[in-house]
Amino acid sequence: MARRKKVYEGKAKILYEGPEPGTLIQYFKDEGAPGPSSEESAAAEGKGVLNNRLSEFFMAGLNAIGVPTHFIRRINMREQLVREAEIIPLQVVVRNFAAGDLSNRLGIPEGTPLPRPIVEYYYKDPRLNLPLVSEEHIIAFGWASQQDLDDIIALALRVNDFLSGVMLGVGTRLADFRLEIGRIWDGDFMRLIVADEISADSCRLWDLRRPEGAPASEPGPMADVYSELARRLGVLPSNVTHATKPTLIN
Repeated sequence: MARRKKVYEGKAKILYEGPEPGTLIQYFKDEGAPGPSSEESAAAEGKGVLNNRLSEFFMAGLNAIGVPTHFIRRINMREQLVREAEIIPLQVVVRNFAAGDLSNRLGIPEGTPLPRPIVEYYYKDPRLNLPLVSEEHIIAFGWASQQDLDDIIALALRVNDFLSGVMLGVGTRLADFRLEIGRIWDGDFMRLIVADEISADSCRLWDLRRPEGAPASEPGPMADVYSELARRLGVLPSNVTHATKPTLIN
């Protein structure tokens, strides 16, 4: 078997050249990726397998409702075949409830519902610890155009509607999540797609199924979020070991 050429390796995934031009193989590691303002990471045996299944579930669901993603198909327990895309150097964060960094910056108590979903942008440069940036920064430095930003917001809000509904249906609240957006070309036509992954690593999830005696109005973090979310969504593989909690968006 020919040795595959590695294209990129991050904290949570490895990208290899795909079998055909314009494709990549995305391999999910057990290590974690930190949130926009966190230097922590999570590592748990079997986490990559679960995140592969979860990302497949969410990406395939988005494809089915007409939200374009890079996902083509799952290859095996840890790998997906995806479309190659030029990644815009932004982490796009959608917030439904105050938590983490937003609570700290603005003094809003954690758990407060926001008046509407808020979309934030973080510049993807690990040396700078992913700083929060404005649309003015993004346009001025050429990371994306105004039309790109309009399309990114539209994509992010559609993803938010989909994920929020799916999570609520299995007793889970989506407080916030992060996305990466990529550009692909069909001839001379460019369009934006959802890329990277959507998994327990990229979402802040609160459990609405509270233990007996706990106030229903005070949801808390989901215990063992990888396997529990996979179990609730019906995608839990039978041979995956216990995994612990992920690093969430701060």
